[in-house]
Amino acid sequence: MKKLTVLCLAIILSSTSCFGWGWWKKDKTQNTTPTEVEVEPAGNGYVGKLPDLTKGFKTSEPQSTMPVFEKTKDFNSAEEIKPVPRDNPTFVNIILKQDKTSPYLNDINELLPQLENLLLCIENNDNVQRFNAKAFFFNKSVEYLKDKYEGMPESSYISFKKLLELSTHTKSVATLRAEAEKYRPYLAYSGAGYLYNDNIITQQLEYLKTEIEDTIVVLKEAN
Repeated sequence: MKKLTVLCLAIILSSTSCFGWGWWKKDKTQNTTPTEVEVEPAGNGYVGKLPDLTKGFKTSEPQSTMPVFEKTKDFNSAEEIKPVPRDNPTFVNIILKQDKTSPYLNDINELLPQLENLLLCIENNDNVQRFNAKAFFFNKSVEYLKDKYEGMPESSYISFKKLLELSTHTKSVATLRAEAEKYRPYLAYSGAGYLYNDNIITQQLEYLKTEIEDTIVVLKEAN
């Protein structure tokens, strides 16, 4: 019985040794030793390698753009700036001249072409209808000027007074010529009909012509 007990104990010990040898051999085939096993520190989370998520992506960086216009070379350089043509009369009289034109001067300047046309009409001995049409237009323009500047400093100007006098004279000559065309066939050249004589009308036109020329000079000097 004692021998049987010793024999069983020997079998158990030999079995345990074989099992331990097999385990050691298995670990050795996997190139792993107890000291080579990574141990995860407690509370540090995952300590392995993560994939590179930024690979394949480009960061958006501001890019400098070139202006669509060409840069002026040395804009403030004296060599690049052309000198002012002060010796050019056109530049001096138009570009550098200060605008001193008043509304009154603008108004009388608009009357100059009308006076020149009326003067040309007398010189060409145009018919009554043509003369009276130009005279009517001129008189209406002077009436507008009178209403606009009456009681103002401009009403004391020589040019203003000259225009009023010329308008009155022009109106009387236009009326004389219109009446002569209307009543001449029925009146003799004596008495009341004498006023509509051709010589009288021609004389009045000459007076008016001289007055128009004088007024044109005054208006131009006012500029």
